[in-house]
Amino acid sequence: MNIAREDLRNIAIIAHVDHGKTTLVDSMLKQSGIFRENQIVEDRIMDSNEIEKERGITILSKNTAIYYNGTKINIVDTPGHADFGGEVERVLKMVDGVVLLVDAFEGPMPQTKFVLKKSFELNLPAIVCINKIDREEARPKEVIDEVLELFIELGAGEEYLDSPFVFTSARDGYATCDINVKKDNMEDLFKTIVDYIPLSEGDIDGPLQVLISTIDYNDYVGRIGIGKIERGKIRTNQEAIIVNEDRPEDKKHVKITKVYEFEGLNRIEVEEASVGSIIAVTGVEGIHIGDTICDIDHPEPLPFVKISEPTISMNFMVNNSPFAGKEGKFLTSRQIRNRLFKELQTDVSLRVEETDSTDVFKVSGRGELHLSVLIENMRREGYEFQVSKPEVLFKYEDGKKYEPMERVTIDVSEEYIGSVIEKLGRRKGELINMIEADGGYSRLEFSIPARGLIGYRGEFMTDTKGEGILNSVFDGYAPYKGDIPKRNEGSLIAFETGEATAYGLYGAQDRGILFIKPGTKVYEGMVIGSSPKNMDIEINVCRKKHQSNIRASGSDEALRLSPPKIMSLEEALEFIANDELIEITPTDFRIRKRILDSTKRYKAKK
Repeated sequence: MNIAREDLRNIAIIAHVDHGKTTLVDSMLKQSGIFRENQIVEDRIMDSNEIEKERGITILSKNTAIYYNGTKINIVDTPGHADFGGEVERVLKMVDGVVLLVDAFEGPMPQTKFVLKKSFELNLPAIVCINKIDREEARPKEVIDEVLELFIELGAGEEYLDSPFVFTSARDGYATCDINVKKDNMEDLFKTIVDYIPLSEGDIDGPLQVLISTIDYNDYVGRIGIGKIERGKIRTNQEAIIVNEDRPEDKKHVKITKVYEFEGLNRIEVEEASVGSIIAVTGVEGIHIGDTICDIDHPEPLPFVKISEPTISMNFMVNNSPFAGKEGKFLTSRQIRNRLFKELQTDVSLRVEETDSTDVFKVSGRGELHLSVLIENMRREGYEFQVSKPEVLFKYEDGKKYEPMERVTIDVSEEYIGSVIEKLGRRKGELINMIEADGGYSRLEFSIPARGLIGYRGEFMTDTKGEGILNSVFDGYAPYKGDIPKRNEGSLIAFETGEATAYGLYGAQDRGILFIKPGTKVYEGMVIGSSPKNMDIEINVCRKKHQSNIRASGSDEALRLSPPKIMSLEEALEFIANDELIEITPTDFRIRKRILDSTKRYKAKK
């Protein structure tokens, strides 16, 4: 019997990075009455991971649920960053509609377009939420036109052009359907979701089908499958079978140990859940994203979204520097291998391949940020390893070479436009569109090879004095665009192992920009700075001033050192050359040459 669940709505909140998704979910949670009145609640509750809190970005999609007038609204908060697009693509299979969040000043951005396109492919109705209307420079009326233009550009049907618009200030916790009427709660948004998002429908008496869209992991119960019941009912202690459309012959017999539904930020154990509900199940060892949990007599897999391929790869390898093993807990190739393969269980966009060497693993992902977050997580867990420079993954078809392209949107002040166009032109970027926006800012759109962006973000921030905004999104493959000139900086390299002295660094700072301060332990072949000349220079930064019993005038004056440049991990990944590695430990990371010995390095170059 087909039923429509009047008491249930399933939605995903999609938007570009920084447009306020997580803050909006915060306001919805606080106003739905799931917290006690005296309960202390953090900001950005849904960003539970440490790195998410620090960087202010969502990396993992997360489920929550609220109640409005007896209707349960399951909400999925998705990442807005292009590198975590794999997360967004698959969670859309769990929902019946989307809330598209757009900044009232910035308007639709590249990632908005990417995610919206995916939701159109699945025919999901959209509620458009214009957020940050409390900003001084907000321009909601123009943004409405831009959203409708984007719908037309993406080939949306007539029904999408009639999508409801809601105006919100997630930070101040109010929503209104009429921009001229300011409300003091989110009532209008809740009401629009209940009225506009379609009911979850399905055969409640049919054989069980649950499509798994997310995997969680817990040391106590093992793998936890999260997905939507497409047909039938699921009960605790039920016998079931796991099948996958891509591997129909690979069936696994399982027993469902526990079933959970979402309520606020908690998972509530239930005896039974029926069609349309988003649930978490335990006791399903060996389950993967895209699998279907089926009735034992009806193993019918459901189709799953095709996840976009990775575009960038790096080598992760065992640390073999002179300082290896001093700071990390997990150092061996077996430990690094186990950790990387464990990541595959929950990250659907990642690829890990073994190489000819047992100490080297090739890891491919959706972008530099995607891989740098993995590196940062491993570092915090106590792993010590080395990584190579990110490389772009090429494709070959009919003897032709194709490379991944990026669609780049840049908002920049008029005085810097010339410099941006010149730099991206050198990197094989083509200017597609240029819009003169209000307030002296212009928006430039480029199509550029993914390899052209490696190393550019840091340069862009310098060129625009930190005022420019750069966003990029994967834009398919195109024929190879030709060689791009290499970086025009060299490295300053430590000549011997020891401790850097102020006297040694004082002599070195005229050669370039230093990355270290006095007292830093260095080893031969370690990169301690960058040189403006396009060549590597070896420097002895450990040398001490010779003592004599003659007092020279001025020797009592302190040596004046320029402050060192402290790099972030992303900047270091952008900076390193092909013959360099980054040594990563729980307390630090160091840039080094692959070949530490200067004589061997010189011979290898020849």
